[in-house]
Amino acid sequence: MSPFAESVVEEAALAWLEALGYAVLHGPDMAVGQPAAERHDPAFRDVLLKKRLRNALLRLNPDLPPEPLEDAYRKLTRAEAPTLIERNRAVHRMLGDGVPVEYRRKDGSIAGAQARVIDFETPENNDWLAVNQFTVSEGQHTRRPDVVLFVNGLPLAVIELKNPADENATIWSAHQQLETYQEQIPALFTNNAALVVSDGAQARVGALGAGKELVQALALHLNRKIRRAVGRGVSTPAIADRIDAGETRTLQPTTISAPGKSNKPPSVSERLELHRLHRSRPRETLPRNSQIGRSHRRTARRSFRAGCAG
Repeated sequence: MSPFAESVVEEAALAWLEALGYAVLHGPDMAVGQPAAERHDPAFRDVLLKKRLRNALLRLNPDLPPEPLEDAYRKLTRAEAPTLIERNRAVHRMLGDGVPVEYRRKDGSIAGAQARVIDFETPENNDWLAVNQFTVSEGQHTRRPDVVLFVNGLPLAVIELKNPADENATIWSAHQQLETYQEQIPALFTNNAALVVSDGAQARVGALGAGKELVQALALHLNRKIRRAVGRGVSTPAIADRIDAGETRTLQPTTISAPGKSNKPPSVSERLELHRLHRSRPRETLPRNSQIGRSHRRTARRSFRAGCAG
């Protein structure tokens, strides 16, 4: 019996995300009626984590009164446009520039402001959450993506994983599955900033609406790059505008290695062993030259900057 399974890849991905600072929750535990419930629709039609979003608006806009913050919440949750791409662009303009709101001062005059949704300068001020098996229903369809990444309650990334031991389950079949999700449960993708597919041996990340030519290759251990891309709004209106213009520039595949080591990405078995070490030993006791222990910090940052410069 093969030791590989999609669940192994999913567990390893969640461990990497947890090491990067994400909180990790199991989707069914968030359903209505559960002790840790964060969803409000028993039919799974809600895709935002409302309490986390409201708390983020309060935390990031301490000088704004409640009324404009409620207006910002309403605009974020009710984006209106005829197509998914247009709704996505409208939301990402608000994520990048702030949500335009107005409120009445104590003297009766009207003031305008931009309510912040994400803190791009200090990522630690944001609420990072990874949820696996997050069920979403829309129309006649019910789907359950493998992992959804939330930032301040907004689902900004969807990750679809495949079994590396199954020859028929490739990253491109995962890519096709994400396209099917966009057609059947589009509400999950209104806020989307990154689509990620992986089979545990290789990974790809792309923006909403991007075809294969705009999906860039990544080493699996560049989860920090994915976090920065989501957290700093790389897939914002500028990306959508370049897609509309037909530009197809992609970054070159990037790998991480410790100084003096080979740039060859670790094999699946090596990754599983690293994952085993990570789960069984405290982070501070990992070997200094471990790809988990060191590349999460200095090497990952250098590779990310080099990739962006490329």
